[in-house]
This record gives sequence, structure tokens and C-alpha cells, in this order.
Amino acid sequence: MNAKSFSLSILFSSLCVLSINTSYATIYKCTSSTGKVSYSGTPCASGTTTKSTTLSTSTTSTPTTSTSTAPTTSTNTTTTAPTTTTSSTSTSGTLSLATPTSTATSTGLLTDNIFATTSFWYKPIPTNVVLHTNSSNFVKEFVRQKIAYYNNVNINTSSYSSPIYVAQAGAPTVKVAFNDCQKKGWVDPVFTSMVSAVPIPSIAKQASGTDGEMTIYQPSSHTIWELWVAKKDAYGKWSSCWGGKLASASYGQGIFQKNYGTTATGLPFVGGQITAEELKRGEIKHAIGIALVDVEKASIFSWPANRSDGYNPNNASNRIAEGQRFRLNPSVNVDALPMTKAGKIIAKAAQKYGFIVWDKAGSIGIRAQNADSYTMLGKPNPYPALYEYKAAYAVLNGFPWDKLQFLPMHYGRP
Repeated sequence: MNAKSFSLSILFSSLCVLSINTSYATIYKCTSSTGKVSYSGTPCASGTTTKSTTLSTSTTSTPTTSTSTAPTTSTNTTTTAPTTTTSSTSTSGTLSLATPTSTATSTGLLTDNIFATTSFWYKPIPTNVVLHTNSSNFVKEFVRQKIAYYNNVNINTSSYSSPIYVAQAGAPTVKVAFNDCQKKGWVDPVFTSMVSAVPIPSIAKQASGTDGEMTIYQPSSHTIWELWVAKKDAYGKWSSCWGGKLASASYGQGIFQKNYGTTATGLPFVGGQITAEELKRGEIKHAIGIALVDVEKASIFSWPANRSDGYNPNNASNRIAEGQRFRLNPSVNVDALPMTKAGKIIAKAAQKYGFIVWDKAGSIGIRAQNADSYTMLGKPNPYPALYEYKAAYAVLNGFPWDKLQFLPMHYGRP
């Protein structure tokens, strides 16, 4: 990945919302007839309404510093600087929006439609879709990599997984300094502008591992910030080696501007991660991001990726490109598989929405919410029970990886 040759796999998150002066908060999520999503402190006038009311806490945590290698960047990118707000230190209260209750006919989670309802993240793959002409060889290549690298597909849950904090409207912001962990010797003014006013709560902690990822999502401004190799010093000041700002997230496909964001492809963590709440519900309603080890060279990648950190110096055949989408054959009877309950939930999502290659790592793996996101709030780690007390690398044992189907390059591109 942009930041790790030897990361065992992936990253993941938690959903928390920053509270300023209240012990309880209700956030209404409204979807109009045209698919526009908005958030409000008052009930929706029309459309589907999902709300959550959760007690705030004042737990604080000191982040662990980390170092890593780095994402590919460009010195020639220009853009209009985003509007910023006055920087200040945020309060320590947080609210969990992880398990909302629904006033509609079905339970909805924030991760079900952070982006436009027409986003590729949420579009089911038709049963009779045309497959890539080289699908069978890509399947053999995937199985080869699985056997060669630990013979499993891991779920990163305690490290190399991005916490995600959801900030309320008007939350205080902090200026994130540039940390030149890559020894570039220059500062990208676009990046520094992107992170000049980020609503990071004082409880925030970056992920364990050398990538040190962290995500902030503010529904009221439809904005997502990602930080890579994020650090908080002894004076409470944040810095980051890379990342990005995704504005108007609710109206777009869910892809960072080229060269920005933390994954190698510009695809945000919050789009393709799985969450404990989704596993508790029994359904994942989006495509799942996956990292491979040996991927096609960086000059060859598939939409929705807008870049790649692939490496194939010997032009090995049948290498899978970053951005490629594939699924589990929908004819497979998942309920009959010898898998954990969580594994079957993931397998069914793989049939309906598929996987998208969004990164390169030291082993094949997907990302789940970081367990620290729960424990630092004084909550128990939800994953041991959800994983049936199996190791994260064993949860997907029994998955029929030889029954994958690869879609054409740039599948679903508008």
C-alpha cells in the first residue's frame, strides 16, 4: 500500500460523533426522493429517516506514534484551497453513531450510504453480468497468492485499520501540520490546505501500526478527511505525512482527488471497510475493499481507482490490477459453507456487491473497524464474540476463493 511493504493487511474504523455541550444527541439522516442525503438536528420533512441517540463519554486517549514508507504524490497538482474555520482544541465528549435505530421500515447504518445513493459502492452486481475474458486466470492468480502468503485472507481489526470519528456541525477544528516522513524536502500546499482545519476530537487516536491512519467524517459539511502517519505530540498538536480531504462526499461516487487519500487507489476507508455493526445486523450493504500482495504495475489500474502503487517489474502474466472488481459466484450456497457466521455475512456481500482491490499489502486481507475505537470509549471489544473467538485470519476459513468471478476493467464507470 502507499505506506507499507510489510503490513499484514489493512485498516479499520469506528464511528463516533463529536459532542460540544450535550450529554445526548439525535442526528436525523434524511434521504430525498432524488437520493440526496442530508443530516439534521430536527426530524426530516420527508423521505427515509434514520436516527441515533447515544450517551456521550469523556474518555481520552494518547495516540501511539508511528513511522512508515509512503504514498506516491505529485508536485504539479493544483486546486482551489478549501474554506477553513478557526482552529481550536476540540472537546473530549464523543457520541457513538455506530448502531442507530430506525424510524423507517428497515434498520439503516451510517455506512450504508455516506456517498451518493448512485455510488458504485452501493450498486449490486447483476447476476448475469458479463465477466472479464481472463476471469479464470485471475482466479488462479488470486488463489496462488493466498497460498503463497500465509494461506489465509486476514481481517485487520486491531492494527492497520483506520478509526473513523464523526464530527458534529460546528465542531472546533485543529490545524494538522505536515510531517515529512518520506523526506521529500518539499511541502505540498494543496495537502496542507486540505488539513488546515480538521474537526479532530480530543479523544481521537490514530491506528496502531506504522501507517497510523485516521479518518474524520462530518455529515453536516459532507466532508471526509483522511490522515496517514498521523501523530499527536506532547503539546497536543497533530501532524500527518499524507492524506486528503473529500468534500461533497454525499453527492459523489466516493473517490478522493487524484494523488490524495490514504489508500493506494484514492478509495476512502469508510467506503469499503466492514463494521461490527454490520456484522451484528447480519448484512453488509456495500462493496468491500481488499488488498493483494502481487498486483499489476502502477501504470495499469481500473476505475474506480485513480492511481496505483502496483509493482510488476518482470511483467508476470495474469496480475490483478488495483481497482479491479470481482465477486463470489452467486450460485454458491453460502449457508451450506463450513464458515463462521461473520464469514458467511462477508461472503454474501461478496456475492451481491463484490470486492474492489484498493491496496497492496504483505498478505491478502480486508479491513474492519479498529477494536480500539470501542475499547477507548469504555466499551468491550465486539470482535471476539463476532468472530466466534477465532483469530481474525481464521474468520474467512472455508470461503471458496476458487469460485471468484472477475469483472471487466473499469466495470461500472459512468
